[in-house]
Amino acid sequence: MDMDMTRESCRTFVEVLASNAPTPGGGGAAALVGAVGTALGNMVGSLTVGKKKYAAVEAEMVELKGRCDRLQGELLDLVKRDADCFAPLAAAYGLPKETEEQKAHKAKVLEEATIVACSVPMEIMEKCCQAIEIIKEFADKGSRLAVSDAGCGAVCCKAALQSASLNVFINTKSMLDRTLAEELNAKANAMLDKYCAMADEIFAAVRANF
Repeated sequence: MDMDMTRESCRTFVEVLASNAPTPGGGGAAALVGAVGTALGNMVGSLTVGKKKYAAVEAEMVELKGRCDRLQGELLDLVKRDADCFAPLAAAYGLPKETEEQKAHKAKVLEEATIVACSVPMEIMEKCCQAIEIIKEFADKGSRLAVSDAGCGAVCCKAALQSASLNVFINTKSMLDRTLAEELNAKANAMLDKYCAMADEIFAAVRANF
């Protein structure tokens, strides 16, 4: 399915996600959830800007909202990019391997397609990490009336981060270039270690308000 699923209804997205269609899959779902989490943080900013009580952080909130606007759009774009990058990988698995020449060609094409397919979930992870950092600022300085939305945003972005990582690891597992695979694994694990903990801290801090 080559359509941009972010242009469809939420119901259609979920129904196609549940079907036997190859895309959207875990990567696209992670990007969408990341966009939702980022938007929840952005919501806190929207409910803070213009309030006299928070005039001291007005400029910072506006700047953070601008960053969230960009991140939301980038994550939504990654839903389609994930599907686009998966298509060559799916096609590569169908290549013939009857002769030694065909086997070598298939292995080469598979390796190239796997590396490309791995690049999108890595980017999703990076965007989610950026979002979690911004949400922490919203949770710390934004309107107390909307602080629960910051907590929700952090939880969503953590889930998206973890989901995207699984799409990295399933690809790196089959890579022939083990040096590159281990570099990507190390980068993904470092993001998980730092930003899952940060998201948990945001959730705990928000939960302590109630």
